[in-house]
Amino acid sequence: MVNKMNSEDLKPNRGTKLRKNGSKPLKIDIEKLYFTSLMVINEHEFLTDNITSADLIISVGDHYMIINKSERPIHIEYNTDITHHEVIYDPYKYEHTQKKKIDPDKFQTEHDVLEGFIDILPKWYSIKFTYPEYNLIFIKPEMGISFQTHQERSETWEILSGQPIVLNDNHVYYYVNSGTRFTTPKQSYHSIINPNEKGGEYVVFKEQWNGNFDEQDITRVFNPNHYSD
Repeated sequence: MVNKMNSEDLKPNRGTKLRKNGSKPLKIDIEKLYFTSLMVINEHEFLTDNITSADLIISVGDHYMIINKSERPIHIEYNTDITHHEVIYDPYKYEHTQKKKIDPDKFQTEHDVLEGFIDILPKWYSIKFTYPEYNLIFIKPEMGISFQTHQERSETWEILSGQPIVLNDNHVYYYVNSGTRFTTPKQSYHSIINPNEKGGEYVVFKEQWNGNFDEQDITRVFNPNHYSD
């Protein structure tokens, strides 16, 4: 029996997979009463308000993702079978696996980490080395940091390696080359996803800031994998 997927139910505060549409335009149907509770990636746009039915039409070859910010599950209907669409990022692929923090000592023997850092923040999906004037952040393949905002600081990111997907304000950029810089003003959305397959290249970027840097100054509007740190 052929497994077809023309619909899915999305729980509160969950997202679909980030997919790439195939060779035909895709129409996504969601009850309009939920439009005010959606976040939508439609290729280069990250839509968070004033969403219309037109925003749920995905052109040939474009990327798409739906995030449910309501307090109720929503039902999503697709006008075609989407199982053949390429999955770029599955935010819940490792949800039920053991989440062991990266060993900083072992990591430094396997990766190029500049000397002179004054602090280390290891997590299970990333590791951050803090220097006096910037942070150096490594993100595992198939992982992404939360979609987030800050109230007290703006940030500038310089991509060093890994060709990530970058959310910057309300724009999405795919397979970004090394040397590319992004500045995110206060209260603007930002995230980085490493689309490389497991065992592939880490995404590495330099993070600088302007304002008050506080680890607690973070609002996660979408927290893939439901990590709490």
